[in-house]
Amino acid sequence: MRILVTGDTHGTFDIGKVMRFFEGREDEFTKDDFLIICGDVGVCGFTAAEEAETRRLLCDLPVTVLWIDGNHENFDLLGEYPVSEWNGGKVHFICDDIIHLMRGQVFNIGGTTFFTFGGAYSIDREGRIKGRTWFPEELPNEEEYAEGWRNLKKHGFEVDYILTHTAPAEIIDSMGYYAESDEEDELRQYLQRVAENTEFRAWYFGHFHEDSFTEDKFFCLYDDIIEL
Repeated sequence: MRILVTGDTHGTFDIGKVMRFFEGREDEFTKDDFLIICGDVGVCGFTAAEEAETRRLLCDLPVTVLWIDGNHENFDLLGEYPVSEWNGGKVHFICDDIIHLMRGQVFNIGGTTFFTFGGAYSIDREGRIKGRTWFPEELPNEEEYAEGWRNLKKHGFEVDYILTHTAPAEIIDSMGYYAESDEEDELRQYLQRVAENTEFRAWYFGHFHEDSFTEDKFFCLYDDIIEL
């Protein structure tokens, strides 16, 4: 089993990097292998045509796609899917080949453990329409925060990898970004507490549209596709 991780794909807009990565390499992978996308995927999209094409392209990949939500998702559509249990955590099965890893979960995938916590603030809200192209659910609620902490505690605050869309407060500061709204501060501070209290090998996130790393442990992904 192989596990790959990458950053935002934004529907079909940034999915080309994924298509190019697998082109000509189909025989190297099976549906028992996984590609994890760290948010802003567009599987539940803002138009039916864009959503359908995104799903078609992802389903045609030689791997199974796992994803956490970013801020640019249609949370009304995502919420229509029933919650299922998969490898120890809660998921939405969009289809057999596309699985949404819900917030605050710990998954055991082939003996490797992952803590997942999607969500972020949309800095471009002013150019979007509430309930159509941005949704309040892009930011976590109190139950999601609490469930995440309970699940980490249940696992002794130790996992192999952490997958998020945005990043802990101190990591964002070190990258040179500043908060354009206080609304994301609670999420950043929560992730900071997770970082300070949890043992993990590496933390992968997207959101910032760059490929970089901090402290050899926190990896921001955009174009890069890495194998664990």
